Amino acid sequence: MPATHDDYLTPEAITLIERARALAPMLAERAAAADREGRVRTETIEAIAEAGLYKVLQPKRWGGYELDPRVFYTIQMELARGCMSTAWMYGVVGVHPWQLALFPEQAQQDVWSKDNNVRVASTYMPTGKAEAVEGGYRFTGRWSFSTGIEHCDWIFLGGLLPKKDGSGAIEHATFMLPKSDLRIEDNWDVLGLRATGSHDIIVEGAFVPEYRTQRTNDHSDAGCPGRATNPGWLYRIPFTQVFQRAVSTACIGALEGAVDSFRERAAAHIGKHGTKMAEDINSQQAVTEAMMATDQLKLVLYRNYARIVHCAKSGERMPVEERLMQRAQAATVPKLCGERINELMRACAASGTFKTNPVERVFRDISTGRGHIANNTDVYVRAHGGVMLGLPNMDAFV
Repeated sequence: MPATHDDYLTPEAITLIERARALAPMLAERAAAADREGRVRTETIEAIAEAGLYKVLQPKRWGGYELDPRVFYTIQMELARGCMSTAWMYGVVGVHPWQLALFPEQAQQDVWSKDNNVRVASTYMPTGKAEAVEGGYRFTGRWSFSTGIEHCDWIFLGGLLPKKDGSGAIEHATFMLPKSDLRIEDNWDVLGLRATGSHDIIVEGAFVPEYRTQRTNDHSDAGCPGRATNPGWLYRIPFTQVFQRAVSTACIGALEGAVDSFRERAAAHIGKHGTKMAEDINSQQAVTEAMMATDQLKLVLYRNYARIVHCAKSGERMPVEERLMQRAQAATVPKLCGERINELMRACAASGTFKTNPVERVFRDISTGRGHIANNTDVYVRAHGGVMLGLPNMDAFV
């Protein structure tokens, strides 16, 4: 829970955060099996859904809570204390109702009119080939890393379309398809985040109506037609400022969970040479540095979202330098968490490398999370640095 009681922590928000916290022990109990089996069990997904957590960013008119992003990311961190794979999936899948609210009304009707509990997966890499046909596009492609697709009924897929201004330039677009239009290639066998089920997706010539597309980085009202029926300030936040944290914030909660496990282990563990883990100076330093890191990272997250929310509510346009800084800060989260989990693992010594040690799993999960393109720290830090040194902004998502 954030240390300050800002106005976004409504009774409704606090209830949802407490539900997430209550689920964390169950996720922790199931985490080893999920990692081993390479999937989050359906009953775990349904428990999160029954708690209402997937609806935090969903419009009220579609049965959602339409809450501040700080509530959403607090929930993700709470879940990650139990299982980072489950929390990563929650972040990716749970953020999609926000973007669906920007699609034309008919697209929203297609997904939510019969069941507002329906979940949407994604993979935004622009590898889709779209051929213009009457009423929409003939869409083909192959995409990797579709987290949670097993538990979803629709999907957002990335592609490129000509800008509507007639300039001839192209821009990123999100295409929405039902699961029946795709094929899943079960190939997610990786080092960490194993339970996210982030398999490849193949689409062969599916028809996508024009109204099931959205120009991802066009933040104008014309580019976000769903604002006509979802006029709240939440849906005026730019795409990147909502989405990038979905693939970095779970690292914070996972590191907190690793600290919990590390402290429990240190209270009882005696090394092969008779040294008590709690008395080891490496253990003492590692645990406090990890706790300082999570504290600092959460402070920046909450402060940045306070600013983002202010701009969305007031209509103020955030300067590009500030937006680039926030993007760099979000991308740096997994790197900093990776450094700290590395030291916790080192302090666990040789016996800590067994899979019975939860810290070992978090080490693998955070290491894998760092590989996401949105967490490429060097790229986003340099993008900000370039602008600060007088070069043009080259990041199309900012």
